[in-house]
Amino acid sequence: MENREESCADTQASTAPQRGLFHFWESAGLSEQIGPERVLLSRPVVQAALGERHGLLLTQGGQVYSFGELLWKDLTIPLSAPLLESSLQEKLVIRVAAGGFHCGALSEQGNVYMWGENTAGQCGLTDKDTVTNITVPEPCPVSVVDNEVVPPAFVRVTDLACGREHSLALSSKNELWAWGSGCQLGLVTNAFPVWRPQKVEHLAGRHVIQVACGAYHSLAVVRCLPPQNYKTQSPLVKREQSQSPHCSVTERDELVTADDLHFCPLGVELSVVMKGKSCPRRRGPRRSLPPGGKSAVGSHRAGSCPFIEGSKSTTKQKDPAVSSIPEPHEQAHMLTETDGIPKSHPLSAWRVNKNSSFAAEIELHNLLQKLSTHPLETQHTTASGDTDSLSSHTSDDSCVSSTASTDLLTSSYKDELPDKSEINNNSGTSGPYSSSPLGLEEVRLCLQAEKKPLQGQKSSSLTNLNQKGIAAANRRRSLPGTPTHGSPRRRQPCACRPSSAGRNQAAASEEAEEGLPSLETEVWSWGRGSEGQLGHGDQLARLQPLCIKSLTGEEVIKVAAGSHHSLALTAQCQVYSWGSNMCGQLGHINSPVTVPQQTKVSEGLRIWDVSAGQSHSLLLADGDCVQPVLLYCGQQDPMSQQSQRPQQRERFNQRSPSRAESYRVTPTLLPFCMKMGYISSVCSGGQRSALLADQNIMGFISAIHELASRERHFYCWLSSVRKLFLTPLRNREGLCPSLREPCTHLFFSLCENFVRLSVLVGQHSTSLSYFLHEAQGRNVTSLLLLTHAEHFWDIYKEYFSAVGDFQVMGGFQSLHKLSREFLGSQQTLLTQLCGTDQPINGDSDPGFLLYWPLQQLHQYSRVLLKLAACYDVLTIEYQSLHEGSNLYESLSLSLLKKKKEAETTLLFWKTYSGKSIEVLRLPQRRLVCESNNRSLTLQNAGRFSNHWFILFNDALVHSQFSTHRVYSLTCLWVKPLTENSSELCAIKITCPEESFILVASTPEEKNKWLRSLNQAIDQVLGGGGGQGSSPGLTAMSRTASYVFTGEGRCKDAQYTGGWLGGRLHGRGTMNWPDGRWYSGNFKNGLENGYGECKIPNKLMSKPDIYQGQWRDGKIHGFGKYKYSSGEVYEGCFSDDQRHGYGMLSSGKLARTSSSVFIGQWVQDRKTGYGVYDDITRGEKYMGLWLDDQRHGSAAVVTQCGVYYEGTFKENKMSGPGLLVSDDDTALHGEFSDDWTVNGKGVLSLANGDCLDGHFNGEWNTGLKVVGTYTKPAVDEINNKERDNLFRLGKYVVPADQRWGCVFDECWRRLGCEAAGSGERTTAWENIAVTITTARRHSPDLSRSQSKVLECLEFIPQHGEPVTTANYDNIRRYLIKACETPIHPLGWLVETLVTVYRMTYVGVGSNRRLLMQAVQEVQAYLTHFYKIVRFLFPGLPEDGGIITGAIVEASKSRCSLSAADQSSIVVVSCPSLLLPLLLPQLYPPLFTLYCLQGEQEEAQYWERVLRLNKQPDQSLLSFLAVQEKFWPVWMSILGEKKQIVSSSKDACFTSAVETLQQISTTFTPSDKLLVIQKTFEELTQEVKPMQDGVFLWCMDDLLPLFLYVVLRARIRNLGAEVSLIEDLMDPNLQFGELGLMFTTLKACYIQIQRESTT
Repeated sequence: MENREESCADTQASTAPQRGLFHFWESAGLSEQIGPERVLLSRPVVQAALGERHGLLLTQGGQVYSFGELLWKDLTIPLSAPLLESSLQEKLVIRVAAGGFHCGALSEQGNVYMWGENTAGQCGLTDKDTVTNITVPEPCPVSVVDNEVVPPAFVRVTDLACGREHSLALSSKNELWAWGSGCQLGLVTNAFPVWRPQKVEHLAGRHVIQVACGAYHSLAVVRCLPPQNYKTQSPLVKREQSQSPHCSVTERDELVTADDLHFCPLGVELSVVMKGKSCPRRRGPRRSLPPGGKSAVGSHRAGSCPFIEGSKSTTKQKDPAVSSIPEPHEQAHMLTETDGIPKSHPLSAWRVNKNSSFAAEIELHNLLQKLSTHPLETQHTTASGDTDSLSSHTSDDSCVSSTASTDLLTSSYKDELPDKSEINNNSGTSGPYSSSPLGLEEVRLCLQAEKKPLQGQKSSSLTNLNQKGIAAANRRRSLPGTPTHGSPRRRQPCACRPSSAGRNQAAASEEAEEGLPSLETEVWSWGRGSEGQLGHGDQLARLQPLCIKSLTGEEVIKVAAGSHHSLALTAQCQVYSWGSNMCGQLGHINSPVTVPQQTKVSEGLRIWDVSAGQSHSLLLADGDCVQPVLLYCGQQDPMSQQSQRPQQRERFNQRSPSRAESYRVTPTLLPFCMKMGYISSVCSGGQRSALLADQNIMGFISAIHELASRERHFYCWLSSVRKLFLTPLRNREGLCPSLREPCTHLFFSLCENFVRLSVLVGQHSTSLSYFLHEAQGRNVTSLLLLTHAEHFWDIYKEYFSAVGDFQVMGGFQSLHKLSREFLGSQQTLLTQLCGTDQPINGDSDPGFLLYWPLQQLHQYSRVLLKLAACYDVLTIEYQSLHEGSNLYESLSLSLLKKKKEAETTLLFWKTYSGKSIEVLRLPQRRLVCESNNRSLTLQNAGRFSNHWFILFNDALVHSQFSTHRVYSLTCLWVKPLTENSSELCAIKITCPEESFILVASTPEEKNKWLRSLNQAIDQVLGGGGGQGSSPGLTAMSRTASYVFTGEGRCKDAQYTGGWLGGRLHGRGTMNWPDGRWYSGNFKNGLENGYGECKIPNKLMSKPDIYQGQWRDGKIHGFGKYKYSSGEVYEGCFSDDQRHGYGMLSSGKLARTSSSVFIGQWVQDRKTGYGVYDDITRGEKYMGLWLDDQRHGSAAVVTQCGVYYEGTFKENKMSGPGLLVSDDDTALHGEFSDDWTVNGKGVLSLANGDCLDGHFNGEWNTGLKVVGTYTKPAVDEINNKERDNLFRLGKYVVPADQRWGCVFDECWRRLGCEAAGSGERTTAWENIAVTITTARRHSPDLSRSQSKVLECLEFIPQHGEPVTTANYDNIRRYLIKACETPIHPLGWLVETLVTVYRMTYVGVGSNRRLLMQAVQEVQAYLTHFYKIVRFLFPGLPEDGGIITGAIVEASKSRCSLSAADQSSIVVVSCPSLLLPLLLPQLYPPLFTLYCLQGEQEEAQYWERVLRLNKQPDQSLLSFLAVQEKFWPVWMSILGEKKQIVSSSKDACFTSAVETLQQISTTFTPSDKLLVIQKTFEELTQEVKPMQDGVFLWCMDDLLPLFLYVVLRARIRNLGAEVSLIEDLMDPNLQFGELGLMFTTLKACYIQIQRESTT
């Protein structure tokens, strides 16, 4: 040990650090002549922790030092040369903790390291082996693992606390973990020691903020659960409301009745001491332990805990009168357990005297006072040794469960109360704190009180009945659940956020959701309670955490635990203490000490840090100056340290304290503290104390302390005002009559805002205290004043707005009168709160009191500026602090200005009082200026007229005699008139419904009113007052609400939206009283642009709804109109009428009149070409209309397959027409009505026979014929005249004359009045505007959609000649445009697809419409290409050529051939536009092709199936394929196999698979490319089998390609061939692709005509 790492404390630096100065003194009773010892280290100390006889220091950089008696190393290290824990050097420690005789450290990663004494498992189980160390000489990791999750997860720890025999860890999820021995762990177990950390399940699901460990008890600060009855209100607001006159006392009691019935506030004594089996380490003085001593894991029995397995409870009955009080020796055997877990209350074995009666309440109260009274001994007493002063017959404290069993709640005890002498005789010891049976007596009395839960207010114990009033007001909001094997987290979800590592133990409360410390806290305690250190009003122990009800609502922010006493620090700088007071360490002489009592300190001292030792307490407080002061209370022992040590070593091994010979009861100032500098934190341990201090570097430390001190003082002042002034006034019964209705409501609002301000200041002051404690990470940019500046701004503005509103309504005068009546003789109270000694006079004092927080804003600005001076100008800290200072200074000036405005307004209302003007008085209204001196008048006003103009912050009032006209500033426009010299003093006021001119008396008055009006309007519009506003520059464009009152179309309508110069402009919403509603764009006061309208229909009880375009107040453009009758029209409008292209859906499918019309409209009537689908009759009309009637050429198809084409007149078939039935029977004749023939005609039958003559009758019912029947001869040549007579398409509307309305609408969207007429530049601008508008009003677009719109928003190059270089750019632009419905071209494609499907889908799927469908597609291409050429004039006409660079075949499908590498490209409609249009038209068009060739397709398919039954070689032989082309090998999964005679589908597989892809393509060009690839694949497979150069000849190619077509098994090959032939680019017909297509067509014909025999 000579070489013991006395690398202790790095070599002392020549210059000591100026921060983190550690001062230490050994004796708890330090005399004034002795000063603390200062530790000199090279680095600042950021944290210190003291144990019983040792200590730990954490320096900047994460180094840990030890000093004192290190029993686990058998070393004594002097403080002057602390020992460096070298094993922790690489761990980056951020926190240390010291227990009684063990140590803990926490790394930045959240790992825990423990070392020291481990006899009780307080250092945990090491991972090295299965042997447990009695001592752990070096820091070893302790794994905290959550085994409840799968897989088990590592728990990141953020805080540590250590007691004598236990350790606690706080996780990043704010859950508590414990290990060691004793009931102070709070675990549901009876097997001790607990070697591995276990979760404290009773606090699971709650947000634990901070923990502290005493010798054998534990404390925790826990965030309150959200209130159940008050929803989201803060506890301060809740407390205020519970005391308001609107909430009766009965109601307030009922709110907490359920809380009290859920648990038993008393513990149950379950301690037992087995004779002869007490743990040896608990007896005798603690001796030095050899380092490295080990014992078996299971060797440590439960001796460290008051639970002994297998023990039984036995009781002996005494005199019945006092049978409920067992003898002391009997108490050692009181325990009822099942499997080691306590199941019932031991008092359930007591016998009940049913004839006894309960004592009177007053007698019980007197008795309790006698039982709990603690006679104040003189400060010099003789101690009889350090024995357990609480229980002379047992060595262990009583351990109890925090939840009572059913027996506790149902048992009734009616034993008479024993007298005082009986109690003293049974106690076994003298003194009020030395009776363990006293705790049993309290339990019995409590059970008797619990018997009558509805007969009065309950108390948590007998010793705190005097706290009933406090407890009633501070009810606990958290219900401790009963301990179960399941985790409470399943019942109550945790709403906390993980805390960051490195915070001190109190700073964890900054994990509130908004980043502010939580003041809604509770204090929970558990462990041994023999000295009352648990604070539950008794001396019983608790096995599990239990809430201290009297501290709920007291805003506890930190707890400290001494050996046998506890401290709680509140945000209001108050300290509550409880527990052992034998040395005066509680700082008061109040009784009882088993419940928290407030420590009394001198007036003006505000405590902000506490620490507790074995028999003393340290309090760090703010004094009269900025520098903190240190207060001490507790043992004051004049003995020297040398004479104390033998006694102290023996005393440390005892479980309970003994009374000191000399101690201080009242906290006393330690004089040396002023020499220590600026103290930031204090700590205590054993009989020793320490502090950390900083030197004032460049004024930074003093500025921080000043800010924190002022904020704490401010919060204490706010709490006093709320408690002594606002709350009593609010709860006063006569408040409402005294203040009257408006002021009463405003006063309640003022109180609520005052509470919100108070909470914010309390949170801020708490965070500043945490900031001073965090010596390791003091970053000024993290100050709440900077990070939550917006929150501070909002709270202060809302508060002073409420104060100003209350003042304007005259509330101060009424409040002052009410306060004088309330305070009575205590008038000086208000003066003290105001901080002045002047007597109360006038109405200014309440105003001064409520406006006093305004001064704090200036202090914020001043201190932040002082802090900024400590940094270089270029640093981030300086910029942040400087900006914050300016922010709070501007806020202070702004609120000061509002205060003056409120005072001026109040004076105005007092000056001009009266009923006529009182109606204008509103809380938020402030006076700006008024013209009572005739400085402003109306133009052309009469000589004797009286015009008074009053400008408020929200309205301009024109008062004339007793009438008032109020103009809202939101809808007021001001303009100075300077056209001529006579109007130099005139101001024009424009309102939505009128305008008038004001004339000022002088130019100065004009400028004054103009500036005031502009600033007022700017402020009401959100401009913040317009300090820099120039006269006349008000916002012409704005958003505001207005209700029209004048006659007109907008009478009584309410409008909310945009305005421009007094007229409706921009987006807005208009609501009429009769239910009409419009939401959309306005222009010049009228609806213009896109809008939605709802018009009620009283007859149908449903409204008409329109969504679409408007112009000049009328429906104009494209839109959708839903009629109340059920009809829906979607199309174009003009002047409120359907005009242009549109689709009308009439009724529903379930009705008899269901139909759909799509076509052209003229002035609300069907006129032009259109398609009418009569769903009810199953007919579809495709033709011309006139005035809602069918008139002109048309075609009609029915669901029965009947086809008619001819002329209509006045909605009937009239004139020549052709009618064809489904069986190919055709009639050509004269029609006079629908399906009625009357006149000459020719009837052609399906077999070719003809009937020529006169026909009369209806087609469906029968025809009368007078004529000639003709049967054609066998050798008769085709009759061309007859064929022409029955040729389809003669009477239909030509394809190029259909849907002109659709293309006209597209031209209109481009800005052209007619097709091809208009400015090309205008068209492109309209496209860009349309795309931009769509992007602005469609925020939910995906990224790809936004990217496409962004590309289309740019206008491409369109004026240049088109070459092969930019032709591909045009093609890509057209693809994007046609895929976007917002683009005019995209709308055109979408609409063409709609009309095409409406025509040829459903009933329109008639094979006789095929030719019309093909011609219609070709017409689409022609019209479409005209529009494209208009946009890109450089494109040639259809079939033209462009020259330029070579275009790859893969990029241009319109090249002459794939092999032609020339620089000439032929441009045609099919090549450019079919890829854009045909894929969407393909389904109905291909269906018609299939129906047209249905018979041929059937023949083809039957032969394909038959021929495919043959093997490959047989089929090749049948098709006459030469054997040299027969494949010999085939490849299966890369393996070559020989083709045999039975092989099938093994030859030319790649070519077959390629040809099958023809059914997956849409355009002819794509299908031709598939055919071309098929030939290429076929050539690639044949070429290896041939020698030399190989060229195809048709004789060889056709049979082989025929084999490929058969094996491809294409289902509708005839339809594919016909589609390609009809729509193929003419330029490709005679090229290579044309020849390949001819080969495919030949194969199809060959297969179709193949013999079936």
